[in-house]
Amino acid sequence: MNFTVLHKDPASGARAGKLVTDHGEIDTPIFMPVGTLATVRGLFHRDLVEDVKAQIILGNTYHLYLRPGLDVIKRAGGFHKFCSWDRPVLTDSGGYQVFSLAAKRKLTPEGYYFQSHIDGSSHFFSPEKAVDIQRIIGADIMMALDECTPGDASYEYAKQSLAMTRQWLERGLERFRSTEGLYGYGQSFFPIVQGCVYPELRRQAAEHAASLDAEGYAIGGLSVGEPTEVMYQMIETVQPYLPQDKPRYLMGVGTPANILEAIARGIDMFDCVIPTRNGRNGMLFTRKGIINIKNRKWADDLSLLDPDGTSFVDKTYSKAYLRHLFTSGEMLGPQIASMHNLAFYLQLVKEAAQHTRQGDYTPWKNKMVAQLEMRL
Repeated sequence: MNFTVLHKDPASGARAGKLVTDHGEIDTPIFMPVGTLATVRGLFHRDLVEDVKAQIILGNTYHLYLRPGLDVIKRAGGFHKFCSWDRPVLTDSGGYQVFSLAAKRKLTPEGYYFQSHIDGSSHFFSPEKAVDIQRIIGADIMMALDECTPGDASYEYAKQSLAMTRQWLERGLERFRSTEGLYGYGQSFFPIVQGCVYPELRRQAAEHAASLDAEGYAIGGLSVGEPTEVMYQMIETVQPYLPQDKPRYLMGVGTPANILEAIARGIDMFDCVIPTRNGRNGMLFTRKGIINIKNRKWADDLSLLDPDGTSFVDKTYSKAYLRHLFTSGEMLGPQIASMHNLAFYLQLVKEAAQHTRQGDYTPWKNKMVAQLEMRL
């Protein structure tokens, strides 16, 4: 993997760059649609590429390990061949899902013991096993196993958790560097910077991660209940300690406004379920504000879904028609809304890169954030 910063905004930390993997190039800043189970729910890969303009998607180690299982994925030749996706893929390590989904779990210095949320079967993830699993899945970018502490964790708990996460990181990186990929292309390994809402812990985590000379770095454990301003503060805390010539990935964030604010603080990569999950529930993001398409006010609005949108759905369907689909329980409704939202997110980060190149990112961002959060 190779990453190059091509432009920097003079008045903020915003950057525009290019990330090159064996499965293709990625323009940054980039938003990665979440394809947890090797699918972005409800959307064909053709539409993700041609309409949404997705350059990379995210899969999840925990879910793919449990279903369909590693044997099927390995026999298929890895994630890309299994689901016929020929562009880059990033996988989370599965630690967050163990914490949030497993019926029963036990955290030890060795790793996670847990029971599947599907059938109650018993499993174990160690830092080394998380690497082995992601080797089999075949992600272009894999994550270190970590513990994601709640946003309200005490300092003492966060400190103990970070010490374990650092140990896991070193073990996982050693396993990664002592093994090879299975399918003939390169894979990269990103440490995850934790530390909850405590600046000193975040700084320590960032310094430790940076000392390991990885190909990129992730910031985890944010947008998990802490106030938004605290999230921005934590990004600002770690940013100076992470290498300037490596990509920075903010995990699980967020709203369009969150993304623009994080780009201003030097973040290059994002993923979040918000555009698809909220879309399935009738929420549409637009550059003029947020639409709840289920509201009665849209029932007889025959105007285009989004005249400023870039997806074909925006110029094909009306607000009244989409509301009709939702109120009728038709599956096409959530599909249209998901496609619109993802296309909007990808267009938003593309515009962010454009204004970074032009050197006017900050005034553009401030104007956009004010518009994005309005309720229509």
